[in-house]
Amino acid sequence: MSLSTPQRPRPPGEHPPLRAETAPDAPRDAPAPGRKLFARLPMRIGPADREVLWLYLLTRVGIWTTAYCTRWLFPDTDGTRHAGSLLQSWQRWDWWHYLHIAQQGYFPGRSGPWTPDWDNREAFFPGFPFLLRAVHTVVPSWAAAGALISLVAGGVAVLALARIARLHLPEAAGQRAALFFLLSPCAVFLAAGYTEALFLALALPAWLAAQRLNWPLAAVLTCLATTVRVSGLFLAAAIAVHFLVTARTAAHWRRLPWLTLPALPPFLYSWYLHAHTGDWMAWKHAEERGWYRDFHAPWEAWKNTWHAAFGHSQATGYALMSQAELLTMLVGIVLCGLLLRRRRWAEAAYIALSLWALGTSYWYTSIPRATLLWWPLWTGLAAWSLRSPRVKTAYLVVAAPLMTVFAVTFLSGRWAG
Repeated sequence: MSLSTPQRPRPPGEHPPLRAETAPDAPRDAPAPGRKLFARLPMRIGPADREVLWLYLLTRVGIWTTAYCTRWLFPDTDGTRHAGSLLQSWQRWDWWHYLHIAQQGYFPGRSGPWTPDWDNREAFFPGFPFLLRAVHTVVPSWAAAGALISLVAGGVAVLALARIARLHLPEAAGQRAALFFLLSPCAVFLAAGYTEALFLALALPAWLAAQRLNWPLAAVLTCLATTVRVSGLFLAAAIAVHFLVTARTAAHWRRLPWLTLPALPPFLYSWYLHAHTGDWMAWKHAEERGWYRDFHAPWEAWKNTWHAAFGHSQATGYALMSQAELLTMLVGIVLCGLLLRRRRWAEAAYIALSLWALGTSYWYTSIPRATLLWWPLWTGLAAWSLRSPRVKTAYLVVAAPLMTVFAVTFLSGRWAG
């Protein structure tokens, strides 16, 4: 198997109203101010949390069962009588970039963007591959180390998501949001050696801390999230907006310097890349070279993706995924509009920044996978389903088959999400 990451083909020439963020009262479960850094992020696992974790473990069994069956049905070599390692199914696409960074660093042997056939690995932030290298010191298999990171991080993430849903909604909303999230079409990436689970394990507790007005903790967790994905900067912007709309006292404003902390990791990473390449934006230029993420007007990106989806210019697998990109962009726009309508400014800012970043490339790439990071989508669906019970049934009968399709697509080595 090739150790280089395959590239996409070159392009041819009602959610019930929540408590307003501007409300002067703190969330109902916020303790008195002045506690230690972690005081406002409850660590005790209650009965509702245990139900969510049980759901998480059951879905892990399901996704690994799918991986086992896919390995036998769609082996890498046609006609083989040996399915190969189960972990081999998870070593796809971006995984090779993370693995190469963990094993070799960013510029091994003085290679770099000036080297022929360079893999543009500097497009990937260092948080996940560095953690992968650390876990590998005790877990000999690189693939197993990546899977273990995602397994643990995914559990933290789904627990935090359920707690976010329960902040302003009935207790049942927590398990409902987790269910929708774990059975979403791109949920396979929560189990893969990818950054989504690790990012959410930091970002969702950060948002939970911000909702409870624990700005130091929110800033520290967001700072860690920005080491994993550039989306951490979108989270930092959302937390800054939430800070502004909840500011009431001088003590509140004295926490403002904390909000600058998340900018530190991207700055240090850019400084490191500049020292090796002479380019402060080397990570962005790597994205442009490898994934056509150079700037295009939103309508141009839509047009190019539409052509890839329906213009018979791509193989059918890529065309189907382009269709998913278009549909997901529409979902994101509707979600952002609903958040703005309900004056949930911080969450709207997060979604809007995500859509802008994803929707201004040559064509859309990985928007379906990005929905995993849109926690307002999952809490919003949970709230809607509590008011309209048929929503849950409708979602499950559509999303569960799609999740299987995306999982089999990814696990068999095809482009997914």
